Amino acid sequence: MGRKAKLANIVSELYLSYGGLITPLGDTATENFENMRLGKSGVHKVSGSGFNKEDWPLGKINSLTSENRYTELLEKICEALIENVGIEILSADRTLIIISSTKADITALPSDTFASTREILKNKWNPAHAPLIISNACISGVMAINTAADYINGDKYDTVVTIGIDALSDFIVYGFQSLFALSDQSSKPFDKNRTGISIGEAAGAIVISNKKPENGAFCVNYLGGSSSNDANHISGPSRTGEGLFRSINKTAERSSINIQDIDFISAHGTGTMYNDEMESIAFDRLSLNSVPVNSLKGYFGHTLGAAGIIEVISTMLMIEHGLLLKSPGFEEQGTTKKMNVLSENVEKEVQLALKTASGFGGGNASLILKKSL
Repeated sequence: MGRKAKLANIVSELYLSYGGLITPLGDTATENFENMRLGKSGVHKVSGSGFNKEDWPLGKINSLTSENRYTELLEKICEALIENVGIEILSADRTLIIISSTKADITALPSDTFASTREILKNKWNPAHAPLIISNACISGVMAINTAADYINGDKYDTVVTIGIDALSDFIVYGFQSLFALSDQSSKPFDKNRTGISIGEAAGAIVISNKKPENGAFCVNYLGGSSSNDANHISGPSRTGEGLFRSINKTAERSSINIQDIDFISAHGTGTMYNDEMESIAFDRLSLNSVPVNSLKGYFGHTLGAAGIIEVISTMLMIEHGLLLKSPGFEEQGTTKKMNVLSENVEKEVQLALKTASGFGGGNASLILKKSL
């Protein structure tokens, strides 16, 4: 019996539920959604944040006060998980923790930047298994969820908790500044007048399980996901959208759905000329031009390794409330291929949602969520 046949025998329904969400817009999923619904943005100019003391717009969490922003943020999301999920589940033998981050505690260089992550988790609830670390640029969060699903479908675990986290640092801000990628205003994904990225920080946690939450909390079904590397350039995406095109096609195949049945797309949407154009081309090749789409980067900034997790949580919130959030900063079409970018909040019942992510190194990933009955 081949590997696919073996997996087919043990694949069960998978459920995603909220574990926690901390961004510049709030410390809970409810608070974040309400502020997004009202059109608020957590991106604001931070005095002296640039290499030459420029004031760059950043998605900075003002409530973080300690010298090490990463460890404080991780402590906070761990506390949210304990409150929302419970130590019994978090420390169970059939539970795995996956961390999605691009830099972790960058101040630890040249030592292991994830050492403090493992130590904090051990002190908080002493998980039964060593946490798995996924650091694959900006597709890390979506890959973490897809990897979690593979582990559960492979009957390795019953529950996987994915934590996406990245904190602001000079290293990150200066790095994007050196690439001339930062925008001097809050990013405007897919807009004609977009000028680049706004970097942010956040932490989010999602619980993936083969059982519905016992407390009756809201959840969605995970149908499938995949990744594909376009091998185009260390920082630039394929001009034809090939990697994203292949990933979405494979994800739809694994999800056993017709791509044309997708109701909503949560795009990567960084606000850079090349990324937004690439996504528009990939969506056009898949005939998804008319599907409502947004980018959430205008609310939080681009949170790197946390982006996929917090944007999936936001998508779950949109499904739960039947409200698609507008794409902040979007006013006029700025891509060569037509897209149905949301300029206003829209009430809509979503059955199938597609989440995409793209990142440095040619990485592209996607997954599909379904409203749970």
